[in-house]
Parts: sequence; structure tokens; C-alpha cells
Amino acid sequence: MTPERLAAAAKALARELGFDACGVADLGPSATAAALDGWLARRYHGEMRYMERQAPTRRQPARAWADARSAVVALHNYWQADAEPAPGRGRVARYALGDDYHAVLRAKLERLGAGLVSAAGAGRYRTYVDAGPLPERELAQRAGLGWFGKNTMLIQPRIGSFTFIGVLLTDLVLAHDQPFEADRCGTCRRCLDACPTGAFPEPRVLDATRCISYLTIEARSPVPDALKPAVGDWLFGCDVCQVVCPWNVRFAEETAEPAYRARPAAEWPALQAIAAMSERQFDDAFGTTALVRAGRAGLARNASVVIENDGRPSEHACPAA
Repeated sequence: MTPERLAAAAKALARELGFDACGVADLGPSATAAALDGWLARRYHGEMRYMERQAPTRRQPARAWADARSAVVALHNYWQADAEPAPGRGRVARYALGDDYHAVLRAKLERLGAGLVSAAGAGRYRTYVDAGPLPERELAQRAGLGWFGKNTMLIQPRIGSFTFIGVLLTDLVLAHDQPFEADRCGTCRRCLDACPTGAFPEPRVLDATRCISYLTIEARSPVPDALKPAVGDWLFGCDVCQVVCPWNVRFAEETAEPAYRARPAAEWPALQAIAAMSERQFDDAFGTTALVRAGRAGLARNASVVIENDGRPSEHACPAA
């Protein structure tokens, strides 16, 4: 099968599996390596030491697997409009309201890889879902799927930025798509201005140490006192910079994936319960969700911050999302 037919087969399979967009990229050196180095030098990655360890492969994505010849990149929409927290529960980023996306997306990528190999009659593949050293957003841009917004998120022009990025590396040679070269943000800076903690020192540069998502998920240290009021009622993650983006306001649509839908409000433990949970209680409550990333201690810390903020004057509250 020709590279062109293999690429077409991969995209057809992706559509059948429910992916919302799919493209094929090369694995040449990263065009954003200098930006990555500058970001690390400014210590904007905070406690995320793995970003330093992974930097060589992010600069040279072919290092992830020496036999890889193509990267099939697929986007999966997770947007849902009804994401308001139940009283006393705290706010959770939309991507974490349902089942753990790692498992959902990895299963789909495995089926995509198996189908592609079957169509080709040969070949091998490896799947990556937000848990490896690949520069997923850059590979998506190379695959023609979108551009980097000023909030650093990949924006796909038909559906916005509320998408998971899945990558399938294969030793098969597929025809590569043309990179998405346009910048369609224009003069808009709504995402930058809406950030509750001022985490963007400049467009397309995120100081993770000020980002609510980092503070409530990646960081293991206490939330700095100066930033606590701005965390507002966010228990896990933050959607603010995406919700205000005009591309999402106009084009975001409800996800078709049942596994991403929010659990009933009654199934979310109250903040007081989260703050006092044992490890077993935490696993029982959140073991099948993305909230496990924060860990029991991290989520208890977050719950305590939200409880503390609940008693603050309303003018200090985090903007609604």
C-alpha cells in the first residue's frame, strides 16, 4: 500500500473510532526546541522535573522510538457545557469530570494502530497519551490540525481547543500532512487577560508555577498564600483561559464520548470529606478518574484551599468558567 493510501486509511479508521480530527506528521527535530530551553531556563516548569529529563526527546522526537517513521496524531473532543460543581464540591476541569482519559484514548489508539497494521499487512506501532516525552502539540501542528493559541493550547479551527491529543508512532511510511502555519489568534488576548493568577508573562509563554492547573495537580508543595484567593473554587485544574477563547465560544460542541461525561453530582464527595480522606477512600472515590494525578494529599490540600476561599469576600473569587 502506498504512503498516500496508508495515510487515508489511518484517517478513515480514526473517524470510525470517533476521533474528531487526524493527521500525519514527520518526526524531524522540533522547531520549538529553543523556546523549550528558554522556558526551562526561566524555571517556569516549577517542580515538574520530568520536563528537564524529557527535554532531549522533546527536541528530537525521533528519539522516542528509533524505528518510527511516521506519527499519526488524533484529536478527541471532551467539551461539555454543563460543568458546574455541585454545592460544596468544588470545580473540576472538564477533561477530568468523567473517566480517566488516558485509558479511554489509549484504547482507541490501540484499535487505530491494530487497524492500520492490518490494512498495511505489516508494521508496528506505539501509542502515547500525555504520558511520554513527545511534543504532542507540535506534532499536531505539523500534522495540520491547528495552531498554538496565546494560552499555549492547540486550537483546531473546527472545534476549538477542548481536545485530547493522542499520538501513534509507527514504523510504516505514511504520507505527511502540511503543517498548520497560520496564526488565527490575531490581536485577541482574552485568554491572557482572563487568567486568575496572571500565569502568562507573554503570549504563548506559560509560567506554570502560577497556573491553577499546576498548583492543583502537578505541584506537591502548598499553594502559595498570595495565590490562594485566585484559585477560587477550583479543586482540580482550570478551564478559564479556554472558556473565554472565541474559537471555543463559537465552535465547541458537546463531546460524543460517553466516558468523558461528568459523573452525577451526588457521586462527587464533599470538600470536607476530601480533606479528611484516607488513601483507600481516595482510591475508591477517584481511582478511575484523572484526579488520581494530584494524589490524596494533593487533592486534600486543594479541598482545604477551596474551603478557605469559600469564606473570603466574593470580589476575590475566581472567574466562573
